[in-house]
Amino acid sequence: MNAAVMPGRADAGVMDVHARPADARRRSLSGEKAQRIIDAMRRSVAQRGTAASTFDHVSREAGVSRGLLHYYFGTKEQLLAEAVRRDCKLRLELLERQLSAAKTADDFIDLMAQNLQETVSHDPDFVPLVFELFTLSRRNADIAVEYAGLMRSTREHVAAMLAAAQSEGVLRLHAEPEAVAEVLFSLGDGFALRLLTEPDRDFTQTFRAGIACARTLLTD
Repeated sequence: MNAAVMPGRADAGVMDVHARPADARRRSLSGEKAQRIIDAMRRSVAQRGTAASTFDHVSREAGVSRGLLHYYFGTKEQLLAEAVRRDCKLRLELLERQLSAAKTADDFIDLMAQNLQETVSHDPDFVPLVFELFTLSRRNADIAVEYAGLMRSTREHVAAMLAAAQSEGVLRLHAEPEAVAEVLFSLGDGFALRLLTEPDRDFTQTFRAGIACARTLLTD
């Protein structure tokens, strides 16, 4: 597995969101065509779901040959996993940059809530993309291993961010960092689903209740 050490508060933590099958690791995905393919898969899954996102659809949208998708990713399931993996990496980098400015626990909590709201408002495709991969993981043993690894890596990375913030006196955790990270992810997942389901509803009071829950885990 490739490991990327993130900058900022979690310098001591290792973020492993690049894990891919051995043959895929031999092929760099940093090129423009590979990224076009990943973007096209992301859009297709958001519009059609995984089952209808065939290599034919994706290759046409990406403007590349179908064979190139097989060369880089092997299967559409691996392509979906790569799309989620890339998105998670980018979002964790953004979250870490935002949280590096937090001076108090309230700053930390407000920034996390803001990150969630901005994700749902500005990039609503991300949430169903992750849940599509989860659904696929229930039927595909290889994807189940990859999905579990991705969830473990994101949890460990956020736990490292929480532990670092605690060591700096910004937070006072009321449980082990990984346990707190798991609860925060669970809150975030639930909020995201409801925000997407009822986009016209006023969630102000719901967010206040969620922030109160987070505060009990992160502060005195």
